[in-house]
Amino acid sequence: MWNVNERFPAAILETLPSKGFQVGSTRGVVRVEKYGGGAEFRQMADGRFQMTIMPSVLIEGQFTRLWDAGYQKFLITDEGRKLPALAQQLEHLRKFNEELRSALGVPTYYNEALGSTCQVTEYDRVQGRPGDVPDAGVGVKPSGEPR
Repeated sequence: MWNVNERFPAAILETLPSKGFQVGSTRGVVRVEKYGGGAEFRQMADGRFQMTIMPSVLIEGQFTRLWDAGYQKFLITDEGRKLPALAQQLEHLRKFNEELRSALGVPTYYNEALGSTCQVTEYDRVQGRPGDVPDAGVGVKPSGEPR
């Protein structure tokens, strides 16, 4: 996972468009996108930028969280929708993550380079223990519930 406490100078973020990233900036918030993935940086009091939303798959322009449910990976939206993560989405997320790390000069460690790192992992199926109902544990709404 990323060191979320690391801060980057504005000059580094300004180089991202030349490396193929789409960059949008509004009042101290910089959104970086490529390959259907995105991340967000916010300007801190010292003028440097800190990542506030980790690299994630974008669904309809919104950030998602990657959840390892044990038997499958899912994308969770802010509204609590659960969508199966497709192989191509995971491949693009990995590629986005690697290229963003490289562009920012952040090292990639062996265990992180092996595959997708999930933001949420909950799949204990033992009744009565936390995680025995995975959807409830990660805040996913039942399918029939309004969004």
